[in-house]
Amino acid sequence: MTDIQKLAELIKNSNKIVFFGGAGVSTESGVKDYRSKDGIYNTALNYGKPPEEILSHGCFFDDTELFYRFYRDYFLGEAEPNFTHYALAELEKSGKQVTVVTQNVDSLHQKAGSKNVLELHGSVARNYCTKCKKDYTAEYIKNYPENVPRCECGGVIKPYVTLYGESLDDRTVNEAVYAIANADLLIIGGTSLAVYPAASFVRYYRGDNLVIINRESTSYDSYASLVFHDSLGKIFREVMKIIK
Repeated sequence: MTDIQKLAELIKNSNKIVFFGGAGVSTESGVKDYRSKDGIYNTALNYGKPPEEILSHGCFFDDTELFYRFYRDYFLGEAEPNFTHYALAELEKSGKQVTVVTQNVDSLHQKAGSKNVLELHGSVARNYCTKCKKDYTAEYIKNYPENVPRCECGGVIKPYVTLYGESLDDRTVNEAVYAIANADLLIIGGTSLAVYPAASFVRYYRGDNLVIINRESTSYDSYASLVFHDSLGKIFREVMKIIK
């Protein structure tokens, strides 16, 4: 039996599946990752500050113009879900309890049809006024005629995205840890497991079926039942052919 066949069998025989995903899930949709050669941290030039500083709580409030110039360039694109997003949504629709725990903020899992999605770092799809707390869509931000979007009350609008210097949402963290701890199968995809505290959640998994799909090796490879150093889309295409 090949490793692809083994993964298909694990998915077939599991009812509580958690997919823990990182930036690599969305790169096949054209979304830049963070730390690769072509990622945001290595291509974001001419902003005067490094991305980590621009995407910080302090920069948002102290230099909102710079924050939004960068944010508009890198986070308000027109990306569409890819095969991995749709495959996970299809597994959920088939009746399995699939929980997606994502470090991404693009909301592509929901766009593909997944319902049970825990966004550890928030989402560009949700925004709020820092003054009156009114909610706004990403479309409002995109179409706002000035660089810094403002509420009807005059307050600055902020994305529901966890910036550097901010804490993760406690409720989302607790739900993610609970889902991972109680999963029959944990699939880690498109992440090097280098971003903390999110990456540390993997240690709560108590099951025997840990699968890692990432182009490069991770610190958890030696603990996994199956490891694929390959494209997520390629692996899921082969697996879904067998499952169907």
